[in-house]
Amino acid sequence: GVFMKKNIKISFVLNIIIFILTLIASIIMFTGFKFMNGYDIVLESSKIGMFKFFTVDSNMFMGLIALIFAYYEYKLLKNEINEIPKSLYLIKFISTAAVSLTFFVVFVYLGPTSKGGIASMLMNSNLFYHLIIPVLSIITFLFFERTNKLSFKNSFYGLIPAVVYSFFYIINILIHMNNGYVSVQYDWYWFVQNGVWTSFIVGPLILLVDYFLCFILWKFNKVK
Repeated sequence: GVFMKKNIKISFVLNIIIFILTLIASIIMFTGFKFMNGYDIVLESSKIGMFKFFTVDSNMFMGLIALIFAYYEYKLLKNEINEIPKSLYLIKFISTAAVSLTFFVVFVYLGPTSKGGIASMLMNSNLFYHLIIPVLSIITFLFFERTNKLSFKNSFYGLIPAVVYSFFYIINILIHMNNGYVSVQYDWYWFVQNGVWTSFIVGPLILLVDYFLCFILWKFNKVK
């Protein structure tokens, strides 16, 4: 109906904005461009090193999927297709869950525990990565992309990015271990600074939080 079409149009615009912001933030981080100063810059890295951060990976994934989703929405509005395939809704859900985890971890863990506080987490490209893109993505998915195509079983798929990333993170920690200690250079989220054993607590805890976020996203995305 008309209501659906309006939602698709809004979602289309928001997805294009998400893509453009991701592009801008990625260029800013890749080039090391600073438009904000004054704090010790936390969790920033330029060039190829930026891909070590879940923040960057989840946002770039989100930006790419937003663009693909927008393309399908455009075709839908032009009546070239009848519906957006379930697989695309599923990938949209997975990417939204990934940036939701980024948002949550920054505001609940990294921000409060870092020297400069939450403000230091919102500098330069991280202003987009940690706040603007995740919030826009969540709003888009929950309000303008409602669907009944995703089953409860699908809600677990949202864990994939975090699980894949944690394997990479843990392997990276293990290979750089020195007498049971890992430099912050390799443990950039400070997860095992109190000893590697803490990863057995931190890991499952993050996955629990992640699933909680996945469940909320899944539940509220359903068409009432």
